[in-house]
Order: sequence, then structure tokens, then C-alpha cells
Amino acid sequence: MSDWHLAQFNVARLRVPIDHPDTAEFVAGLGPVDARADSYPGFIWRMEDESGNATAIETPGDPGRINNMSVWVSVEALKAFTYDATHVDYMRRRFEWFEKRTGPHFVMWWIPAGHIPTLDEADRRLHQLTESGPSAEAFTFLLTFAPPS
Repeated sequence: MSDWHLAQFNVARLRVPIDHPDTAEFVAGLGPVDARADSYPGFIWRMEDESGNATAIETPGDPGRINNMSVWVSVEALKAFTYDATHVDYMRRRFEWFEKRTGPHFVMWWIPAGHIPTLDEADRRLHQLTESGPSAEAFTFLLTFAPPS
């Protein structure tokens, strides 16, 4: 077992409030996609509230922002899930529900095994990627880095 796990964070801003009829299909798909992730090989943890809902975790001062964060055993495990048919079919429709983002919306970084990343930590990593580009501290699928040795 590795001493390191992979954290991922992605963020999006809804076009309309989450309880609006235009987001009904997005909301309906959350349970099945989350259940698929939870049972996927290499999955460790995902951010959620007591009811199992990540969308209920609000960003102070930004109620339209949707945060998604999870931990995986490796880049390969996360990539396999990301491009799994259940998830990718859902991702293809993202512009129906979310505004187009001008900067990065997704970041990965290595964490010590057992560490649970915070939303503040994830925001810092996304900011670092936006400001400085990919590095061992904040990267994407386009340029990945090995865990620390």
C-alpha cells in the first residue's frame, strides 16, 4: 500500500439555482454517479454532508458554486472512473447546467494516506494551478506527477 493518495477537486457554477427545473436532470444523476464512484476500484473518499450530498456543502458567499472533491489510490484509478461511461455521459452535458469557466476547474495533488483534504486546501491548490500552471503540488490529467518519494 502506498504512503500517498491522490486528491482531486473540481468546481462549477450553476446557471440557475439547484432547485430550478433546469437542473432537475443534473440533481437526479448525482445519486447514481456518486454510487458508481463509491464502488469504483481505487476510490477512497468523497466530500459529502451527513445525507451523502456534496452539493449541499455551500461555498460561503457563492451559493451557485458546486464543489466536488474525492480521494483515490492513484491517477490511473481516478482516470478510469472519470472516463467510465456512467460518468462521462453525465460530464458531456455539463454546459447544460453550468457556466463556462475561464480558468482551470479541476486540480489533483498528492496527500499522505489517511489525510482528508479540506475545501480551503482544495481552493489553494486550484488557485496555485491557475496562477503557476501544473506542478507537483497542483496538476491535471494533461501533465501528471508521481507521488513524493
